[in-house]
Amino acid sequence: MNILLTGFEAFLGMTSNPTEVIVRSLDGETINGNKIIGKVLPVDFKKTSSVIIEHIDEYQPSAVISLGLAAGRNRITPERIAINCMDGEADNAGNQYDGQKIFEDAPDAYFSTLPIKDMVAKLQEHNLPAKISNSAGTYLCNQTMYTVRHHIETNKLDMISGFVHIPAHHELALNNPKLPSWSVKDLEEAVRVIAGEI
Repeated sequence: MNILLTGFEAFLGMTSNPTEVIVRSLDGETINGNKIIGKVLPVDFKKTSSVIIEHIDEYQPSAVISLGLAAGRNRITPERIAINCMDGEADNAGNQYDGQKIFEDAPDAYFSTLPIKDMVAKLQEHNLPAKISNSAGTYLCNQTMYTVRHHIETNKLDMISGFVHIPAHHELALNNPKLPSWSVKDLEEAVRVIAGEI
């Protein structure tokens, strides 16, 4: 079986995005019998949804785990819920929204179908700080989680999906001494632990 693992390109002036680094590194690995298919998504409100759905349709994964950077958080945070809302700073293409819906006439929110409690427990067993987060925000991370869940529900696909925010990697903290950061090695280990729970 396949796990589609997605990350994002760098955004908002950052030099690098740890999710892109991780996704490229783990692409092709087999974890707990599942092959990881790593894909990097654009930070573009108008393109990201169609790109990830194309990947889902092409690879027919049993699970979709999307990663996003939560600069400022000091632990791995699987998200519980995504809301039907787009808001925040301009994306890499200059698109900006102020509370518009992702999809009209669609549910207000979707819950993750990943085993997020088990994931957090297993991460903590590996001495990797983690806790469930109750907000995926309103930016591209939230849009991606919502889009995938909506695609699965409306097409009645046999597939689980959800979103996991990760801390910054050390590269982003070099010039920002107050920014919590993890090594790429530890971030990769955390994602392997998460994928192992599928």
